[in-house]
Amino acid sequence: MNPGRLTRFGLVTWVATLVALTPTVAAIEPTAEEIVSHSLDAFYYAGNDMRARVSMVLVNPQGKKRLRELTMLRRNFGASGDQRYFIFFHAPADVNGMTFMVWKYPAKEDDRWIFIPAVKLVRRIAANDKRSSFVGSDFTYEDVSGRDVADETHELLRSEEFDGRPCFLVESRPKTSTDYARRVSWIDKERWVPLKEEYFDAREEPVRVFTADEVEEIGGHWTATKRTTKNLQTDHYTEVTFQEISYDVGLDEDLFTERYLRQPPRKWIR
Repeated sequence: MNPGRLTRFGLVTWVATLVALTPTVAAIEPTAEEIVSHSLDAFYYAGNDMRARVSMVLVNPQGKKRLRELTMLRRNFGASGDQRYFIFFHAPADVNGMTFMVWKYPAKEDDRWIFIPAVKLVRRIAANDKRSSFVGSDFTYEDVSGRDVADETHELLRSEEFDGRPCFLVESRPKTSTDYARRVSWIDKERWVPLKEEYFDAREEPVRVFTADEVEEIGGHWTATKRTTKNLQTDHYTEVTFQEISYDVGLDEDLFTERYLRQPPRKWIR
């Protein structure tokens, strides 16, 4: 079987089966593409759906903090890899009621919309804005819903420990021009969560670093409940904490429409 011809989900199944059937063959390791695919599944696809309350703390180089409070809803749509995201902002007051929605497709550019209640306007976010800052934070729109494994080439550099955990060290390079030239990831070998990612520009200068600061098992899924991204050029950083996390809560497909951007579902955003 040629893994290169498998679907993204097929790759994960193939890797899991291989590991189960060959527990004593320590020399056999998944390819870099399989590791990244499995990591994206663990980080972005856990459960059939998910609800969480999220706190974002934006910290400038002088230590001044700004807070964002939001509710995130996410639903998977079968083996295709399609997903829907819905985000409602609770605070601060100037963004209260703002909503953000993503329709994610592995085979093409995602669709993204944002509703700004002050002007009662739904604005579509252009595909080339996906690497722009998400509501002033150090995370990008793409960081919220994830990238596709085929967007980059991947190379397994080596295995090494990070923060006491066994990790695969994988280097990824985007296939099209973007705001970074390469990314190095420390991916937990047992929990598949990325524990650290370093981004470099074309001059090999480090520009951004992500860390999963706390990882917990919730509903049978390893979840990065606290994560930080720092802009190494400005010293601005953002801390994100996931709370009240629930998987498989039964979110309807209808929630992820423009109607609910304008009239958020109270049952889920409380």
